[in-house]
Amino acid sequence: MYWWGEDTGWMLGLPTIEHFMVVLPFAILAVAMWSPDFLGHQVFQKISYPERTEKVHMNIDDTMTTASIRQTFGSLLGGTNFTSSWGTYIVPAAIAKRPIPAGALLTALFCIIAAVWGYPMDLAIWQPVLCVALIVGVFVPLLEAGMEMTREGKTTQSAAIVVFSSVLVNPAFGWSLTMLLDNLGLVGCKERSGELSKMSRWVLPGIMFIVLSTVMALVGLLPGIPAIIPSFR
Repeated sequence: MYWWGEDTGWMLGLPTIEHFMVVLPFAILAVAMWSPDFLGHQVFQKISYPERTEKVHMNIDDTMTTASIRQTFGSLLGGTNFTSSWGTYIVPAAIAKRPIPAGALLTALFCIIAAVWGYPMDLAIWQPVLCVALIVGVFVPLLEAGMEMTREGKTTQSAAIVVFSSVLVNPAFGWSLTMLLDNLGLVGCKERSGELSKMSRWVLPGIMFIVLSTVMALVGLLPGIPAIIPSFR
């Protein structure tokens, strides 16, 4: 059921089980990327803001909780996504030393208006606009966070495996595979792996890798392998 474009444009409407299955691997990946993404946002604030402004730095726990609630309602209602737009705003706002809370509220309000209106969303997913938003709101903070995390060189192997496996298969597969190998101590920091419990070392990463690989095989997201479910072929 759609209340805007049926087969073109911004097709806002109630999702079906097929929609959830297709996006499940990337949804899990996106949630996993929130931690370094928010860390990148916080790094931008600490770099750009003057001294004695620590109280206005974003609280990562509170921010992730609020973003999760907004994402949940947005997904259930068919994709009214506020969180990504807010993340796209916060990086340039932090660089320009603008008030983050007030700007975040205004951005959320504008997102609601755009979603209800419908037409602005066609402009938002226009390729040039979308590419700029991804560069500013996703790739730059993740790059900043990645540079901070790989400074000691212990996670360089993991970063390389993520990049190559993501290029060869897709990012969800690359992330889940690297998380499994890293927690097992086969790549990355061996000391960190030794400190993990059995559940954290191989049970949870193994389950995550199997679930994601299975879903991707079912819906045809593995290159060269046709979808197991006929309706996705």
